[in-house]
Amino acid sequence: MKVLLLGASGLVGGEALKLLLADSRVDQVVAPTRRPLPSHAKLLNPVAPTLDELLPEAANWSVSAVICALGTTMAKAGSKEVFRHIDYELPLAFVKITHQRGAETFALTSSKGASASSPFFYTRTKGELEKDLQQVGFNSLLIVRPNIIGGVRNESRPAERVLLRLFGIFGPILPRGFRVSPASRIAEVLVEGVVAPRPGVHIVESAALT
Repeated sequence: MKVLLLGASGLVGGEALKLLLADSRVDQVVAPTRRPLPSHAKLLNPVAPTLDELLPEAANWSVSAVICALGTTMAKAGSKEVFRHIDYELPLAFVKITHQRGAETFALTSSKGASASSPFFYTRTKGELEKDLQQVGFNSLLIVRPNIIGGVRNESRPAERVLLRLFGIFGPILPRGFRVSPASRIAEVLVEGVVAPRPGVHIVESAALT
């Protein structure tokens, strides 16, 4: 099978990429990025300054499944408009193109508390994407809703580091759904969701990721 991986240079996406490349059930991974990834015999890595520039190419990738690990923070995005473009508009654009070209399986990294009716912009945006994905018509749709994600990032997120330290201290006494969600565990669920898809819509909450 051929899998499109969005967000391969991020924390969860990087873990998913390693799993996909090592999986004998996967013939090729298409991972569009803004900076080149290390080469691999199974990897097709289209590169452009922005992912928007690669959208026209998506129609030619002929993938059977898509994993989306795209995501940013409000601080990094700098505005609600940019955040929404990265976390909602861009994934949905790739989804529609690849589904039209035959992709029937999709797995998404969303967020704990995601809801289209949420009063909070972050979780509302995530929820709106979830809602619109369910209207696309995939045979199999997996939505993973992690809490704060644990792992070693290539970028600096000071506020997140503080939260991770606090979760590390108090994690054992917190309910499972409020503990740190390891990036490696999220990636495992995403990859298994596309290489061994189940028909219908399936949501994995944060409690199942600890």
